[in-house]
Amino acid sequence: MTNIINQLITLFMPSESDAGFLFWAKRLLVAMIIFALFWLVTQILCYLINRWGNKVASFTKTDLDDRILKRITPSISLILTFIGIYFALRSLPLHERFFRVLSGGFFIANVVIICVVFYRVLHETLIWYGERQQEGERSTFASQMAPVVEKITMLFIIGSALMVVLKHFNHDIMSLITALGIGSLAIGMAAKDTLAHVISGFTLMIDRPFRIGDRIQLAGGQLGDVQDIGLRSTKIKTLDNQLLIIPNSDLCNTILTNQAFPDNRIKGRINVGVEYGSNVEQVKKLLVNIALETEGVLKDPSPESFFVSFGDSALNMSLFFWVEDYSTLFATTDKINSMILSRFREHGIKIPFPIRTIVMDPAEVSS
Repeated sequence: MTNIINQLITLFMPSESDAGFLFWAKRLLVAMIIFALFWLVTQILCYLINRWGNKVASFTKTDLDDRILKRITPSISLILTFIGIYFALRSLPLHERFFRVLSGGFFIANVVIICVVFYRVLHETLIWYGERQQEGERSTFASQMAPVVEKITMLFIIGSALMVVLKHFNHDIMSLITALGIGSLAIGMAAKDTLAHVISGFTLMIDRPFRIGDRIQLAGGQLGDVQDIGLRSTKIKTLDNQLLIIPNSDLCNTILTNQAFPDNRIKGRINVGVEYGSNVEQVKKLLVNIALETEGVLKDPSPESFFVSFGDSALNMSLFFWVEDYSTLFATTDKINSMILSRFREHGIKIPFPIRTIVMDPAEVSS
């Protein structure tokens, strides 16, 4: 391309005998031809991208490449247009200082456009990934982590562009990098606890041991629904309508139970004791029938009843059953407990009180 431009300048180079008007007329003609060539190349390239790029992208299973092509094509056209304007102005006999300023401006403009291209690719990729997550299971990535990743990457792009521009104008960037490094170290030392919570927040969002709306039980016994997963803390709404605000680093280093994984079904258990001498098989069968008759109890897996142990004053039985959603477990347990009392009374099955028998020696009593 440079050789073609030089040939055009030589071809239309005015001789010393040309008048000033003719001199500038020929120079302007060369500049217009150069710009027209670049404009033509730009139009052909955009046509090829729109015509054949989309056809090639249609062979892939995802539409991400189609969307990226659509977003970056105007920026590519703009870059080629700026390059054409640059070479066109270069063919004019402009003052060296003016041309240096103009050249620097075009360089900055192209750097900005390239940064916009990178940003649009990142933005479109995050939107595409967020849509995929929403089509599947619930995810906090699209609503919380994606904007954070986008902002951090944008800061990195801006910083890189700033260094490239400073380097182009022969400025020393090592001092800037050193200052930024020392400043980052000082900030990291001063806010190490906050940074630990932020890093743990990223870990929770990526690893996803729980999601917004899941019901979790902490190691301390607290039970509640996840309301929000932030960068510093996670908010959990307890069953008493209270809000627990827990630092993310504490959640990353503790054992918790997620009742919403692998699905919302949950297994309930009811322990009950019957008096010695009761028909154990009858009691087990009766407990299973009670569970099957209770609204909300799943038939598959079916309820099960077991004779667990011999207690001090009762035969300990356990009833296991499943419900469709963990939020209905308490209400279903209440229904089963009420029905157990009624059916045991009907069948003459007694639930004994704790009994302790004291045997006293008559000789010691009389003395």
